[in-house]
Amino acid sequence: MTKIWLSSPHMGGTEMKYVQEAYDTNWVAPLGPNVNGFEQDIISYTGVKAASVLSSGTAAIHLALIMLGVDIDDEVLCSSFTFSASANPIVYQKAIPVFIDSEKETWNMCPVLLEEAIIDRISNGKTPKAIVLVHLYGMPSKMDEIMVVATKYNIPVIEDAAEAIGSTYKGKAMGTFGDLGVYSFNGNKIITTSGGGALVSNNDEYCKKAIFLATQARDDAPHYLHSEIGYNYRMSNIVAGIGRGQMEVLDNRVAARRANHVYYQENLASQQEITFLQEPEGFFSNRWLSCILTKSFEQREKIRFALAEENIEARPLWKPMHEQPVFSKYPAYLNGVSEDLFEKGLCLPSGSNLTKEDLKQVISTIKVVMNA
Repeated sequence: MTKIWLSSPHMGGTEMKYVQEAYDTNWVAPLGPNVNGFEQDIISYTGVKAASVLSSGTAAIHLALIMLGVDIDDEVLCSSFTFSASANPIVYQKAIPVFIDSEKETWNMCPVLLEEAIIDRISNGKTPKAIVLVHLYGMPSKMDEIMVVATKYNIPVIEDAAEAIGSTYKGKAMGTFGDLGVYSFNGNKIITTSGGGALVSNNDEYCKKAIFLATQARDDAPHYLHSEIGYNYRMSNIVAGIGRGQMEVLDNRVAARRANHVYYQENLASQQEITFLQEPEGFFSNRWLSCILTKSFEQREKIRFALAEENIEARPLWKPMHEQPVFSKYPAYLNGVSEDLFEKGLCLPSGSNLTKEDLKQVISTIKVVMNA
């Protein structure tokens, strides 16, 4: 049986034009016309003022923390319901992640818990240095409420929009609300450069400094001179060429993934024990992954195993960071939402290159389990 992947790369056809140009002109270094062009494409698409394309979304989060001065023993508030790459860079800086649970409407960071955590951390003598806010599976967070809290306590926000390029909140692109935003172009994302990411900001000095640090922090001198620690985080000109081609089809990819989600909803509507994350008014999700909630862990696993038997990739929702062994020692403010979502939730195949037959096979497999 041909494998049905969870979220596989989907080329648009023009990527090779930019890659070939880089090859023909010998622009194969981590700089060049495609790097500049890709950054401008991101700026034009999102409306942000500045962008720096990098080797990964993780690198972008790391540099964002550095931009905000996060250092040893500083505390950084972070969504618990996410992939570990949201939290790992906090530890790179020898800072302390403080995990915040989710709310049920979007599955993202709960604004109420966020404020409770801030008040508690301040009462313990430590104002958090930053907030790392994740837009999960492409669904925007409750940005009005989050930004009110962040502004009230003067805590800068890093938007981890790794899964949310193409998503908007009240018409504004995700990644553009906070002090800095992050995108990922990993192979499983809605558009890809095989590996890569971007840091964006409406403060262009952040992006200029990020580029400096991402290219080994080389000072302006005829010889190699370094007054700061740098990183090898810059995206190459060839990889950026793939990104330029992918940006040309981003809206099509969003439309295809949203259509997948609608198809799943319509064709599983008869299964009353299966529910979907709804899109609140003013929220526009790229539906990077279509996810279902079942009634129990056992039911979720029956569905997952049945799909696997049909060579269909499906994956449980993220295991919360506060439940990960590597992060278990850090503070967490919890309400049980993310743990419940992890127990009952499953990500279904969601790629923009899925065929109608692929979707029908996923749906029929689920129905067999549910109607057994």
